[in-house]
Amino acid sequence: MASRPELILASASPRRLALLNQIGIQPEHLVPAHVDETPEKGELPRKLAGRLADLKALTAQHKARVAGFGSEALVLAADTVVAVGRRILPKAEIMEEASDCLRLLSGRAHRVYTGVTLLTPSGAKRQRIVETRIRFKRLSTREMEAYLASAEWRDKAGGYAIQGIAGSFVVKLVGSYSAVVGLPLNETTQLLAGEGYPVHFNWLNQSSLSGV
Repeated sequence: MASRPELILASASPRRLALLNQIGIQPEHLVPAHVDETPEKGELPRKLAGRLADLKALTAQHKARVAGFGSEALVLAADTVVAVGRRILPKAEIMEEASDCLRLLSGRAHRVYTGVTLLTPSGAKRQRIVETRIRFKRLSTREMEAYLASAEWRDKAGGYAIQGIAGSFVVKLVGSYSAVVGLPLNETTQLLAGEGYPVHFNWLNQSSLSGV
């Protein structure tokens, strides 16, 4: 696998790294890309998810090259946006934001948009935007208070993490579960494979690694 391209993950998210590891992919470099995530005036949720994924990928690519590495690497970035209709929910930083999100999501449907962008060393871009529809059960005051006390909502889009306690709130999900967690695995493998990344290499060696 001498020709195997390096991969940069433009994120410090342990969730996105764990999802890549789940499908046998270990990025050579983690380059967090901190960008302004404020929506532009009138910007729709889908467009925001795509724009931020692009911006994160470009930022990480630039940071890596300034630091002297990654000139021949693929750069993978993603961003997740939670919305009710056209209303974009914040990435909850304080309890009041999380509480507002929970009250809004309780007993109703919402959409999660996850944009994933792959940049090639030449600067070419490939992108997918995945839409997932979710419905929450009606939350009791006790459930809301307990969830807020857990602090699991902190720094989460829409004020919740589906892979944690909030998974018990979901009564219906149509789309990609992994996209809601932070990275759509089907679309990600398609993007990587399309640029020659050997996504199946570790799958072929899985039996020997597991002792089967």
